[in-house]
Amino acid sequence: MPRMSALVLLALFALLFLQTATATYRVMNINTTVTLNSNNTTALVNEVINVYVSNNSYSQYNKDRVALNLTLSNWQSIIGPSLVQYIDNPEYGLYGFKFFPGPLIKQPENYTASLLMSYYVKNVTSVKNIAPRVFLYTFNPSVFNFEHAASGEVLPNDTTFTIVLPKGAKINSVYPTPDYPPSLVLNGYTNTTKVSWYDGEPLANFKLTYQTEQSLQNEVGSFFSGAYKELGIFTYILAILIIIAFLIYMYMRALH
Repeated sequence: MPRMSALVLLALFALLFLQTATATYRVMNINTTVTLNSNNTTALVNEVINVYVSNNSYSQYNKDRVALNLTLSNWQSIIGPSLVQYIDNPEYGLYGFKFFPGPLIKQPENYTASLLMSYYVKNVTSVKNIAPRVFLYTFNPSVFNFEHAASGEVLPNDTTFTIVLPKGAKINSVYPTPDYPPSLVLNGYTNTTKVSWYDGEPLANFKLTYQTEQSLQNEVGSFFSGAYKELGIFTYILAILIIIAFLIYMYMRALH
């Protein structure tokens, strides 16, 4: 009888080990979206990593999802190396990092879940003032942190990379030709709010330039904001009073 009990216990441990060994997380696809700022060179990055979760991983995933002490490194050890910030500027770093493991969604034979990373990266673009109230922005490809091939940076398989342009921006040049929208070249880049590239796209010679035009109202606001930062509150108020006095003087002069 003791020998039989030992065999039963051994079988139970073997079954438990088998279930643990077959616990699986597999990345199905990745979507990286960079939303460019209309006022500076900082960008908001949102990454959605869609993963396959085996039935044996159901309980453990739910426990990890609500755990408060798990860092991104812990999740990387759970999901794998695909869970990484694909846009990064090592010189300036990133900030405002948030990580959201989504709920499990039941599929016919397993589960799926979406993991969301959100963060800000500085100096994703550089900017030049090329005309009154007109600014030319150039995307900085050194922020890419995708796969590193012999030919340079390349999008991994099952990955979509999207750039959302500031409102009213006009694309001057872009390379390689985006996969979306398909008619981008034919329509001369007009009325384009975002561009996307899909899996396997080489990014070694990536280029994107676009221009924005600042409204007169924003230009005036920027002038006074800059004056406040440079001159201080008292000099700033004095400058405003001088401008108001000058306008009153010109108005009174026009009346006579």
